[in-house]
Amino acid sequence: MSSFSQQVGILRSLLMYYGIPFRIRQLSRFYSLFVQPGDLCFDIGAHVGNHLLALSRLGAHVVGIEPQPQCMQLLKRWYGDNSQITLVEQAVGVVSGTQDLLVSRRTPTVTTLSRDWMQAVQQVDSFAHVRWDTTVSVSVTTLDNLITQYGKPAFCKIDVEGNELEVLRGLSQPIRALSFEYTPSAINIALACIQQLNHLGPYEFNWKPAKFGESYRLQSANWLNSDEMITQLKSLPVNVNSGDVYARSLLTLDTL
Repeated sequence: MSSFSQQVGILRSLLMYYGIPFRIRQLSRFYSLFVQPGDLCFDIGAHVGNHLLALSRLGAHVVGIEPQPQCMQLLKRWYGDNSQITLVEQAVGVVSGTQDLLVSRRTPTVTTLSRDWMQAVQQVDSFAHVRWDTTVSVSVTTLDNLITQYGKPAFCKIDVEGNELEVLRGLSQPIRALSFEYTPSAINIALACIQQLNHLGPYEFNWKPAKFGESYRLQSANWLNSDEMITQLKSLPVNVNSGDVYARSLLTLDTL
């Protein structure tokens, strides 16, 4: 049974991600930079499913991975009968097993597996009101395991509130294109993600900050190498909003 505060938190997320007219359409248009009809995509940290919907509207098959039970109940109710969407109630990390998920019932968008990330972001004003007030034990899989089960995705969105590096450490091969969230007050995680990707092969990078609502435009006219992307991320003030880094594998760029 979900608490009243959890229900309010989920409702807030629904209003945020579905309540603004044309937002899903804009998100689909943005994802068309990376996704073609028939592609396989992973949505790691599916939350309330707005990215699932946007990607599926492009004709992709989307595997949505989400560990929060209340979010998964909603996803199954809304998208469980959609043949283009497969739902997996798990977290993703460096090894399979179980972990404690740190749940913010009032703000479920920042529920996390990473206690270090939680402590880092609590130092900035934008997170001053957030409380992680309960934990739940969740099953954890890896990106490699997901690829074995479902296939290699053309695009993988990773939005897991500070656990992005652990997700990428569970990957042993390059993916054609992917995104991962950065948080300026915990920017070392994003820097380590770039270095981790470079262990898999050469990548080029771009980024998209989250403005009021959401931005749907890459910030650099030209894709950046890893050093240039790291320099850009290091220049961000700690109190600005989070955003996403986008990475394209140079080994597979000819298939885009």
